[in-house]
Amino acid sequence: MFFRRASNVLQIVGFRSRPFSSWKLPGQFHDASSNATLGIHAFQCPDVVGIVAKLSECIASRGGNIQSIDVFVPENKEIFYSRCEFVFDPIRWSRALIDEDFAKLSKLFNAVKAAVRVPFLDPKYKIAILASKQAILLQDHCLVDLLYGWQEGRLPVDITCVISNHQRAPNTHVTRFLERHGIPYHYLPTTSGNKREDEFLELVTDTDFLVLARYMQILSGKFLESYGKDVINIHHGLLPSFRGGNPSKQAYDAGVKLIGATSHFVTEELDGGPIIEQMVEQVSHRDNLRSFVQKSENLEKQCLRKAINSYCELRVLRYEENKTVVF
Repeated sequence: MFFRRASNVLQIVGFRSRPFSSWKLPGQFHDASSNATLGIHAFQCPDVVGIVAKLSECIASRGGNIQSIDVFVPENKEIFYSRCEFVFDPIRWSRALIDEDFAKLSKLFNAVKAAVRVPFLDPKYKIAILASKQAILLQDHCLVDLLYGWQEGRLPVDITCVISNHQRAPNTHVTRFLERHGIPYHYLPTTSGNKREDEFLELVTDTDFLVLARYMQILSGKFLESYGKDVINIHHGLLPSFRGGNPSKQAYDAGVKLIGATSHFVTEELDGGPIIEQMVEQVSHRDNLRSFVQKSENLEKQCLRKAINSYCELRVLRYEENKTVVF
């Protein structure tokens, strides 16, 4: 893609394949109206000339203004990915008309994936959280962090329920929190011969995606296919290292100097889904197992929360078989 400036006006002339780029584009004009509302558009389609130009034309024709646009075209691949933030006046450009206009763009460019959200107008994503009880320190750190993040408005989601294969006593901080906020808690004990996946599916039918907040059970391919939506997991380690049970102790015993957390999509392959987010922190010989685990748990909370926020903000697109584009 290249630009030509004439009379201080930035003109989009064409598009060509190149590695990752991030551009800040001015809109055709600035609307200072107090009704200005944020919209987000994510796009994946075959790469051809003129995609950004058409997107800009669509938004400008309705009085909108592009605030930022990120574009990625993989090297030697004819695939186009983009994420655009724009502001508009919902009185001039209704929510239904936004969907209609972007649907025309999707059809024009044979989009593989297209999504648009208006956070101020659209309902929040509905999620269910699956969580087991931790073997070390017996803490629900990821679950608690998500619950308090939701309460404080730091997570743009509505929690429909919490599901666990462990029963929690009625006087714990988790159960008291859930009762206080009217969030159902479902205890579904599982065995190797009965994963109770049909019951799980009934509980999560009305959700947009699932979050595994240290849920220590494997979801089968049949469950994932039947659910048909995304499932986000957190793994306390830098995949593919230290898979399976008790990875923190595995890493501690191995004497690692750098620990991490990985948030990824769930697939049939254990801890093998496309990675959304990773975070790291240094450890040393001065750490004991407790301080090691606490550092790991802090990373897990941050990493999972960031992955959920990125997903809700349309920053995450699947790339090839086992990768992601995260804008």
